[in-house]
Amino acid sequence: MDDTYQTYVNRVARMTLLDSYKSQVEHIQESPKFNPDPAGVRVAVPFPGYSVITPIAAEDSENAALYTNLHQCQQHLLQELNPGSIVALPPDSFHLTVADLIWNSAFRDASEKNPEFEKQLRERIANCFIASKATLADSPPIRWIVLGFMVMTRAVGVCLAPTDENSYKQILEFRRSIYQNPDLIALGIEQQYHFTAHITLGYFGDTGPNLERARLCAVASELNDRWLDAPQELSVHRLELRKFEDMNTYNREPDWPVFEF
Repeated sequence: MDDTYQTYVNRVARMTLLDSYKSQVEHIQESPKFNPDPAGVRVAVPFPGYSVITPIAAEDSENAALYTNLHQCQQHLLQELNPGSIVALPPDSFHLTVADLIWNSAFRDASEKNPEFEKQLRERIANCFIASKATLADSPPIRWIVLGFMVMTRAVGVCLAPTDENSYKQILEFRRSIYQNPDLIALGIEQQYHFTAHITLGYFGDTGPNLERARLCAVASELNDRWLDAPQELSVHRLELRKFEDMNTYNREPDWPVFEF
């Protein structure tokens, strides 16, 4: 399902162009992952599930400079738009998702039908990681570069491209080791999306007249310029199984599966 290397690079490069922003902002929607509380402040709603991600920013010292830069860009974007237009994610939670596993209603249903579901998922992911060690461990460094802002239907973030073909192939092989694993497929884990590497910075809140769509496009395009002179890289050196309760919180226990490149 995932793209070839060149197809991927071409596709994501187009997503960071001003014309793409202008087209995409016509289709943005309020995110159901955040709802207003009685005071009108949007808070995260329960949205449980599991995914395989890079360490969250708070625990990833190797990529500290990148995450500091992204936090600054997030804050600049918020300052340039009307309050309530975008719900900012906690900068400590920034990360790259390499493989979505299961979430929300599918996760609830699986857990209700099988009380051992979470335990089995963790065990099978651990076995998958062990099997992948033979082919993926000790590979050359895997590095991805920030191409620019990415406007999605319900969120905004930055889009990433591999610095070389090996960095792309290693991630694709890792994803295949998960999505083509019979034991995980038997648990209901399946690939549902093409891989588009990105780090989400916030979700759309008020998408009515309060959201200045033209201004959003302009600011995103302006912020892209800073990465032309000072490229920002993400080193993918460790992947972890994490459970999320909502879009703000990604947790793991010390004995949960980890894969180190």
